[in-house]
Amino acid sequence: MTLVSARELVAAASAAGRGIGAFNVIHLETAEGLVRAAELAQLPVILQISQNCADYHGGLEPIALATLAVARRAAMPVAVHLDHAERPELVDEAIALGFGSVMFDGGVLPYDDNVALTSAVAARAHAAGVYIEGELGEVGGKDGAHAPGVRTDPDEARAFVAATGVDALAVAVGSSHAMIDRTASLDLDLIARLHAALPVPLVLHGSSGVADDVIAQAVRAGMAKINVSTHLNGHFTRAVRGVLDDDERLVDSRKYLAPAREALAVEAARLLRLFALAEDDTVAG
Repeated sequence: MTLVSARELVAAASAAGRGIGAFNVIHLETAEGLVRAAELAQLPVILQISQNCADYHGGLEPIALATLAVARRAAMPVAVHLDHAERPELVDEAIALGFGSVMFDGGVLPYDDNVALTSAVAARAHAAGVYIEGELGEVGGKDGAHAPGVRTDPDEARAFVAATGVDALAVAVGSSHAMIDRTASLDLDLIARLHAALPVPLVLHGSSGVADDVIAQAVRAGMAKINVSTHLNGHFTRAVRGVLDDDERLVDSRKYLAPAREALAVEAARLLRLFALAEDDTVAG
């Protein structure tokens, strides 16, 4: 049984000055591939289920129960985390299903509304012993905490953490969601200032658009939890496309999903080692 809380994994990474990979689950094959990545890298991993993913599956429960089952069978520590929940009731459902950590995303709200809603959700999470991540600023791609030019102010972030009681904070430092080119420029000085100002670990969303060497610098500057989705989806999809291009008569989906699952696992393992500062040979991937 190796299902653990993100609290344990993020705290250990932060204390060691390293990063922990938090990768998004889309369907069962990605969950399985991400657990294989942890086993290949011999490093822990956080599996994230977003509100969008839950909606795709018609509800949180089906994909959550499958992902939790995969995590429990893993040979390495694996956490299951609710990502980008904008509906408080979804957080409550995740807690009831056994998630050890959740993210409430109030990044698009006015500051006072974000504080009020995040505080209320955090209180319920903490009452259940669940770790909670908040968001402050606007991250692009979702018109939230990573929009171009938007940055998280360290003083405001300190006040936000004190007012809400969140255990980790997603901050806006230059990344953007859903990027397929790894060209985002991070404000490394701001990351260092946020790290110095806050008593909680920092979370980098939109990391798919950030080059390896910049992510490594961000980890050294103080980023602890590194979220990736689009980049790994690209590896999965390209592998599917390659198999189907090679055999237009193929109809058994297992024949193309298995190679795609393995391609995702290999790249996710490489990222886990990169974030843990366990390899220096950073490449575009």
